[in-house]
Amino acid sequence: QVQLVESGGGLVQPGGSLRLSCAASVSIFSDHALTWHRQVPGKQREFVAVLASGGSANYADSVKGRFTISRDNAKNTGYLQMNSLKAEDTAVYYCNAIGVRGSYWGQGTQVTVSS
Repeated sequence: QVQLVESGGGLVQPGGSLRLSCAASVSIFSDHALTWHRQVPGKQREFVAVLASGGSANYADSVKGRFTISRDNAKNTGYLQMNSLKAEDTAVYYCNAIGVRGSYWGQGTQVTVSS
């Protein structure tokens, strides 16, 4: 059973930074893509970033240049470094591992950007 646990969310002022972590219960990111999505109440979950197992990364236009996705396979952990945060980045952030073994989601971590 694959379990993902996000951490690192919280309250931050506009312009600030946060680093989200996604800890997996098993070694999975070496052959599964890591993705981050976010969701605000009343809206659909939206794509934020993806890091393929081969190492290529892509980002939503809204976060390009501000967010960086990465992983540490030895620690079975994925990351989302978020800089220059804006109020519109406020959401629950979810990590996801997707590949041949299936698609697995974490429980989410709240990020609130407010002064």
